[in-house]
Amino acid sequence: MTKSWSKSDWRAKPRVQMPDYPDQAALNGVEAQLAKYPPLVFAGEARRLRKELAAAGEGRAFLLQGGDCAESFAEFSADNIRDTFRIMLQMAVVLTYGAKVPVIKVGRMAGQFAKPRSAPTEVIGGVEYPSYRGDIINGFDATMEARQPDPGRMLQAYTQAAASLNLLRAFSTGGFADIHRVHSWTLGFAEHDKAERYRELSNRISDALDFMAAAGVTSDTANELARVDFYTSHEALLLEYEEALCRVDSITGQNIAGSGHMIWIGDRTRQPDGAHVEFCRGVLNPIGLKCGPSTTAEDLKVLMAKLNPANEAGRLTLIARFGAGKVGDHLPRLIKAVQEEGANVVWSCDPMHGNTIKSSTGYKTRPFDSVLREVREFFAIHKAEGTVPGGVHFEMTGKDVTECTGGLRAVTDEDLSDRYHTACDPRLNASQSLELAFLVAEELTARREEQRRVAM
Repeated sequence: MTKSWSKSDWRAKPRVQMPDYPDQAALNGVEAQLAKYPPLVFAGEARRLRKELAAAGEGRAFLLQGGDCAESFAEFSADNIRDTFRIMLQMAVVLTYGAKVPVIKVGRMAGQFAKPRSAPTEVIGGVEYPSYRGDIINGFDATMEARQPDPGRMLQAYTQAAASLNLLRAFSTGGFADIHRVHSWTLGFAEHDKAERYRELSNRISDALDFMAAAGVTSDTANELARVDFYTSHEALLLEYEEALCRVDSITGQNIAGSGHMIWIGDRTRQPDGAHVEFCRGVLNPIGLKCGPSTTAEDLKVLMAKLNPANEAGRLTLIARFGAGKVGDHLPRLIKAVQEEGANVVWSCDPMHGNTIKSSTGYKTRPFDSVLREVREFFAIHKAEGTVPGGVHFEMTGKDVTECTGGLRAVTDEDLSDRYHTACDPRLNASQSLELAFLVAEELTARREEQRRVAM
């Protein structure tokens, strides 16, 4: 990928949002053990994802990226994996119909164990503790012992990620992902009393599937209707873990981050001369770059040159996260910077992180209306600029949690305490996620119809 790069070069760069392990010998032992383990993903899969993302950058595909804010050891189960996978499939069917292009399905799964924090410590019950940084680093319990960084947690994270990937691959190819089964689940959502606007689209999808079946195109005759490609992604925050799973592709000689198909750099770790950018620039995986309000045009230009020096399509996804009402203040200037450089990028919208508030009942939450507003602003600005809105990026779960307010089933501030299960940030529940997919599908349909009018 790049000349004069090795997977440990990041160690000589400034590091942020990473733990200082108290036992260096234990850390060295874990890294050595991980380095012997098989990679979790393979170079051919990462190259295939890059090719699909290249299509998204040109408007010939659409990226759906979603999953947990931070995966939990305690909440790990086959049911949780299945439920999140299922809701992403449902969302993808709706988006595919709206966009009339393939939807690339990328889960925040099998690796999303570490989280950046706004402060190194937090006060709980009047006692100051080290901040919880995700299960791969320390424990959630409010004790000094639990909050100490433990390198052994990397081994548990690897084991859980491997098991998750094994199940996801089985679900993807074993019949669970059959499009007729997936759509039958969606029909149940559309029967809700307040889902009239979604029922029409759901019925149109049913009609399309019925027509295909009548024409002889079924799951038995077309393998694509019975299986899906599903990829994994996470923030490459804990670089000791990333380096230990970095491998050399035997076909090309390039380095691959073996921890996940796609990795991204967070808004807090995107320093152009920092450790995280240094590591990510040398691996062949598709790279995501979170772009918040503090991202300057000059920084973005430097980062694009570092992370994608050959300007390869599908290599770099810019994930915009500004907050509802602020997209117009920031996205146009970053689009201009990309255009000035002639850079190949995929533009994706993360409407979650800029819309976190504290509810009247004291819970951290995200209003559904704010999430939707940011998505709509993202589409509107790309329409005005003549550029391609290539995808969306959500923190979500397939469970019926009450963490984000609003939506079809109208979660209120008072409801948040009912099923508030997240260890970090609030997630859209299954109903809110699917509703958002219907609303994004409307935006994609409008964009497609506008393109058709222009072409005429």
